[in-house]
Amino acid sequence: MWAERTSQISLSGIREIFTLTRPDAINLGLGQPDFDTPVHIKEAAKKALDAGYTSYTPNLGFPELIDAIAHYYEQYGVHAGQEQIICTSGGSEALHLAFEALVNPGDEVILPDPGFVAYSPLTRVAGGVPVSARVKAEDGFKLQPNTVAECITEKTKVLIVNSPANPTGAVQRYDEIKGFVELAEDHDFYIVSDEVYDKLLYEGEHVSPASFDSERVIVVNSVSKTYAMTGWRLGYAIAPAALVEEMLKVHQYIQACAPSISQKAAYAALIGPQDSVRSMVKEFKTRRSVVMEHLNEIAECVTPEGAFYVFPRFATSDTSLDLTKKLAQGGVIVVPGSAFGRFGEGHVRISFAASRQDIDRAFLTIKEEVSAR
Repeated sequence: MWAERTSQISLSGIREIFTLTRPDAINLGLGQPDFDTPVHIKEAAKKALDAGYTSYTPNLGFPELIDAIAHYYEQYGVHAGQEQIICTSGGSEALHLAFEALVNPGDEVILPDPGFVAYSPLTRVAGGVPVSARVKAEDGFKLQPNTVAECITEKTKVLIVNSPANPTGAVQRYDEIKGFVELAEDHDFYIVSDEVYDKLLYEGEHVSPASFDSERVIVVNSVSKTYAMTGWRLGYAIAPAALVEEMLKVHQYIQACAPSISQKAAYAALIGPQDSVRSMVKEFKTRRSVVMEHLNEIAECVTPEGAFYVFPRFATSDTSLDLTKKLAQGGVIVVPGSAFGRFGEGHVRISFAASRQDIDRAFLTIKEEVSAR
């Protein structure tokens, strides 16, 4: 009865856990900052409302916002013209547009496993075939070029790179990113680089595949994580102009344009003061230390270098889903590793986008549950 493209996918494993929780649960499953959107950004949105910016915008986005995005990416050595940028309703739409414009039925998409929950379903919706490239704890959960090379076939169309990564917090190194670009050039496929956590770094530096001046790179980003604007739904993609034109065809019919007020707010975020970003990253780094201190007593865990997640493995016979259900019943929300791919089994994702007090309280329950296994 239903379309095959939707019958092949399921609802997010993250949402499944949220439905099991009690109202007073401590939420360490969140994939968003627990900070408010900075005041100057909200004020810009209010001014836009008062000025009457409540209509459709140019399909690609307001020109001044596109210029601000281009300027933002110059810090990473990426030089993009107006015709290479499209504003979208969140980074999720940018990912969807990229897959729709690139992937034909039967094309293979190499994705990191464990990796963000949307990659595989979006691949299937586009008619593609997900191919897991395992990221290993012994490599710091960094995707390795030799692992990608082993996955390449004549059907390979896209490689997804995510740095800093969800759910592991891994940050790819320069030589690894360079290796991915060289593989894309040599084997005639595209890289979709998910960079939504680019500013949430504690070690290393952010390297964008687009900095290698390749025509085979599509950057996906948003203001959601960096500026605590997840609900504003404003993302963007940077890609070769010819590909942006193909993405625009889909965008016109499913969305028309990104939200007008959110575009004005995003412009204020990108060109305005960045103090709030630095403060948020500083606090996240402190929370990371608190979480790792707890985890070092009870689990194996790679210290994340970016984002706001840890991905520990506990010594328990429970599946990751069973463990998260028991923790949910005890009042703590975390996400099963299996939600992020078959190689995520045995792990859970814990977000430290919560207060230090809540983190400490949650780990009382986690330690009690784990020690009882």
